[in-house]
Amino acid sequence: MADISRYPGFRHLRGAPTVHIRHIRKGRLVHEGTGQSFWFRPRTAVLSEVPVDDRELPMLFHARTRDYQDVTVQLTVTYRCTDPETATNRIDFSLDPDTGTWRQDPLSQIANTLTESTQQHALKILATLDLEEAIKTGVERVKAAVAENLRADHIGMEIIDVRVVAIRPDADMEKALQTTIRERVQQEADKATYERRAVAVERERAISENELKNQIELAKREEQLVVQRGANALKQAEDNARTAKIANEAKAEGIQRLAEAEAAGEKARLDAYREIPESTLYALAAKELAGNLPEIGSITLTPDLIQPILNRLAR
Repeated sequence: MADISRYPGFRHLRGAPTVHIRHIRKGRLVHEGTGQSFWFRPRTAVLSEVPVDDRELPMLFHARTRDYQDVTVQLTVTYRCTDPETATNRIDFSLDPDTGTWRQDPLSQIANTLTESTQQHALKILATLDLEEAIKTGVERVKAAVAENLRADHIGMEIIDVRVVAIRPDADMEKALQTTIRERVQQEADKATYERRAVAVERERAISENELKNQIELAKREEQLVVQRGANALKQAEDNARTAKIANEAKAEGIQRLAEAEAAGEKARLDAYREIPESTLYALAAKELAGNLPEIGSITLTPDLIQPILNRLAR
């Protein structure tokens, strides 16, 4: 508020940088502007003080949605006086020249005007929305509608900003919605859990199938290995048998040839013995016998033994 100093018959007003002062005397404007400081006579001066700084007007009101649900709207409107002359002509901003206070309550009048206009635009847009839509998108829609349609230039004010803080249903409905949302979230969580389990089961099945395929492939390779080993063993046995057969045939052939050679030699020797006289044969036989007899240290000859030999020799 303005700072007014009292003196006998005079007053001194000292304003501030954020207030616009208008001084009218006898219907004529004497002083006007921010940061004013001047002397005046209290009986002839008409003073007005209009704040020109940014002011915030919080609001809290109820509205009804299209589905007849009650919601609470909380928003804040920021405004500023940009035309003090219009403001003083439409709203009583007059000061008491003795105390420097407003004679009326102009800020309350501005607040009522802006609140009613803001509620009108907010109620209009919320009446076209269901409760769920109002909760989800109502904040942006109400803000856009109020910022676009709210006007205060007819009282010298400019709307700087509109901020919608919240749009909330009543406590029971909010609890019911929270329960519904919790159930939905829980269902989605359960669905995600089931899907994750299904994916895990599918992965385990794929792993098991892969392991089974690997085992089958390994068994096939082992079977092929066993067959190959059997084939190799059979081939080796056949090769060994063939080698042994060849060796036996060669050995038999050698034995046969040796036998034939011995038989031929024996035949030749017999043929040779046929042409040799019998006495010569006995002599050769005795020689052969003597060569094959063991060493004799002494020998005893009896007449019975010598007589046949002598008889044969005599013949």
